[in-house]
Amino acid sequence: MVSDRDERDHFSGRVRRYAKVGATLGGVGARMAGQRYLGLPKDRAKNAAELRRALGGLKGPLMKVAQLMATVPEAMPEDYVRELSTLQSQAPSMGYAFVRRRMASELGPEWPKRFRSFEPEAAAAASLGQVHRAVALNGKALACKLQYPDMASTVQADLAQLRFIFGLYRRYDPAIDTRHILEEIAARLREELDYEREASHMRLYAGMLDSVEGVRVPDVVPALSTKRLITMNWLDGESLLAFRDADQDLRNRLAERLFHAWYVPFYRYGVLHGDPHLGNYNATDEGELNLLDFGCIRVFSPRFVGGVIALYRAIEANDEAAAVAAYEIWGFKGLSRAMVEALNLWARYLYAPLLEDRRRRIDEGAGVRYGAEVAANVHREVRRLGGVAPPREFVLLDRSAIGLGSVFMHLNAELNWRRLFETLIEGFDAAGLERRQTKALAKAGVPAAF
Repeated sequence: MVSDRDERDHFSGRVRRYAKVGATLGGVGARMAGQRYLGLPKDRAKNAAELRRALGGLKGPLMKVAQLMATVPEAMPEDYVRELSTLQSQAPSMGYAFVRRRMASELGPEWPKRFRSFEPEAAAAASLGQVHRAVALNGKALACKLQYPDMASTVQADLAQLRFIFGLYRRYDPAIDTRHILEEIAARLREELDYEREASHMRLYAGMLDSVEGVRVPDVVPALSTKRLITMNWLDGESLLAFRDADQDLRNRLAERLFHAWYVPFYRYGVLHGDPHLGNYNATDEGELNLLDFGCIRVFSPRFVGGVIALYRAIEANDEAAAVAAYEIWGFKGLSRAMVEALNLWARYLYAPLLEDRRRRIDEGAGVRYGAEVAANVHREVRRLGGVAPPREFVLLDRSAIGLGSVFMHLNAELNWRRLFETLIEGFDAAGLERRQTKALAKAGVPAAF
């Protein structure tokens, strides 16, 4: 049984987190405020470096949010993106004394008897929890993901401090209204605390990807899972970066399977995995792709998915009126012609690999630097035009596109991206997607709110 003392979002836990986070950010905030009100030179690069150092020592959800924000173009200036993108997701693990207490709170005091073996050292540790290898009584290899204590309080405190960080940024650059971005991040983080929901996401993905060759989803062990512990079968594999020097055919096969793992669910079911972090999947020497983490999942309306396809068609045809209609479906409001042209700069960059019917690398510009230059140009133009408020749906969709593109670049994959994409969207029908989505969500037990 879960301990209220461990898990309740209690006031004292939040106060402790406020104090810890506030102390690290207060100096940066005071210095930035002084630069503005005293007329001192604004050293954005130095401020960004200090913010990265402050967040890097905290771990927990705030660091995870910082990593996410570093991949959302235009949400932060380039200096901040460069510094925050260096944050590491590997958090210090709980000692075994903590682990024993946590396992007892989830499975009862006799929990060791429910396993043939349970490794005391964490196999992996991240921002919200850690993973231990175990062996079931029937001999099956298991992965036990155990949430850190008091995470509800930590998330609430960190979200409050995130508002502070956004406030600092808005003092200098009001180009991007971050209200909807914050709402989206808050909703997804709170969902990630619920491992029962993540278990339902795993069932959902197992169904959606059942016919996709070479992509594996772990099976949940319900009898050994709770709201804060999820037990699944162990899938062996190595990081995709370990395959950077593999032969071209293997790298292409891994990239194609990663593309399908992310976008078959989105374009056929309206479901998107919003965190393409390298720690969330691995692969085998045979080219099998293992998906490992399903905390950050979003369900989109069929209409929105149609809007994503409509924007692609508008960019393909260079049709400004169609682009305006697509952006409105996305949730952008009151866009001027000049603002549409600015947003199209970024859309053309994202859709570029899909517009050429040939085998190519995902980015044939100047790599990461080219993408950063495009983002900087868009940001400058958006700021000049008075700013824009990206809709909530933009956050994870853009996060996935940029994150996956980065992995494809690391793999130096060469594929006909247009044919992969056109095969996915061929005959798109919003009503058909809605039927598939409703059936899949109901079968897996996933709430259908968008």
